Amino acid sequence: MAGHTDNEIVINAPIDTVWDITNDVPNWPDLFSEYAKAEILENSGETVKFRLTMHPDDDGQVWSWVSERTPDPATRTVRAHRVETGPFEFMDIFWEYTETPEGVRMRWVQDFHMKPQAPVDDAGMTAHLNRNTAIQMALIKEKVEAASLGK
Repeated sequence: MAGHTDNEIVINAPIDTVWDITNDVPNWPDLFSEYAKAEILENSGETVKFRLTMHPDDDGQVWSWVSERTPDPATRTVRAHRVETGPFEFMDIFWEYTETPEGVRMRWVQDFHMKPQAPVDDAGMTAHLNRNTAIQMALIKEKVEAASLGK
């Protein structure tokens, strides 16, 4: 069994603005509320390897991991995966940006499987990611739309 999420939001801003802001990994701590730090470890062509560190959780635990992310500007898609998987057997992420009459539809698809010793199972992580993704997407929408208006 594996976990799967598929979430999207429409951002009322030009696609280049949405693309540039959401693919600026070093700026993610200012874009996402959950990240305390984003460190670029390596760039290889379009692929970036980076370490994300979260703010401490309710128990004071600080989670950190290394991921690789490869954006494709021609197709406006991004493929990413965790290199340091932590509690996951694997975590693959697909981002897709599509222009619509209402704005840019930003879609995140996450496929993963939790390790047997992880603190939650696939269903629990799916529920957590669906809740948290809605929060993060709404925050990103607000910040990107504000930046697009020059605020």
